[in-house]
Amino acid sequence: MIQTTGLTKRYGRFTAVDGVNLSIPAGQIYGFLGPNGAGKTSTIMMLLGILRPTSGSIRLFGEEYHSGRLDLRKRIGVVPEKQPLGMWGWMTAEEYLGLFAELFRVPEAGRRIDHLLEKVGLSGVRRKRMAEFSHGMMQKLSIIRALLPDPDILFLDEPISGLDPFGVKQTRDLILEENREGRTIFISSHILSEVEKICHRVAIIYRGRLLAEDQMGSLLGGLSKDREIHVDLEGVPEDLTRAVRSLPFVLQADAAGNTLKVKVPKSGDYRKELSAFLIGRGLVPLAIQEKSLSLEEAFVTITQENIGLFTGIGGRS
Repeated sequence: MIQTTGLTKRYGRFTAVDGVNLSIPAGQIYGFLGPNGAGKTSTIMMLLGILRPTSGSIRLFGEEYHSGRLDLRKRIGVVPEKQPLGMWGWMTAEEYLGLFAELFRVPEAGRRIDHLLEKVGLSGVRRKRMAEFSHGMMQKLSIIRALLPDPDILFLDEPISGLDPFGVKQTRDLILEENREGRTIFISSHILSEVEKICHRVAIIYRGRLLAEDQMGSLLGGLSKDREIHVDLEGVPEDLTRAVRSLPFVLQADAAGNTLKVKVPKSGDYRKELSAFLIGRGLVPLAIQEKSLSLEEAFVTITQENIGLFTGIGGRS
């Protein structure tokens, strides 16, 4: 649905985005990750047609895309990180959505607004002034505004930043629901734990360069050098870790409280053999599971492994 080839943006002698190739399939939730100054904002601004690339190309829905392609741009909905409340605070939610429905030329606008307000639980405050809205309510309203023209792609910049746990869950559920209905979602966020929960595919950008792009499972699995099995026991005898280390398939064994942590080669699944060994010693596993590499751990690993590439190169923005 979205593809970039050699996408580059320079500001004078400063390179903010350096030859980025993205592949964003239709119908997926795509996470775009990077620290502050990595080049995320410049990349997104080019994808939205706001910034002109210095070089490279963007294809949207299979067609060449640039700022003049308003026919393609109207198929994109955008939710920015910061809401321009100062401009709209005097309006009610209903008036605000009505204005944008008119600008977007939304057919049957009243029915569409009613449906979306009901969908996010804001029907009861439709006549309340936006200046009185909480941060979470404003976030929902911004998502509704982006959904008014029924876009094929929804761009979300830090969609859960500043939300309380209840607001985070509501926003996550809304994102997942929109994706189930077939909408492609592009998320830029620093909250990697949430990205890991909902994204199908992720890209990591650092100092303007794309360091990784892959399906979530493939990215995390590819970085794991071995497998770590956690076994919960009623208690861990003093000599157990030493005995486990003697097994031919065990690389390392340690205990943390009542949990036995065992590292084995990535090439095999040794949970059955490990369980049999423990039962043979009179120990009953209460739970046995494999610990997976988290997205946060993967992000740190990928960026640290590539720091050497940027020696002598100025920071990106």
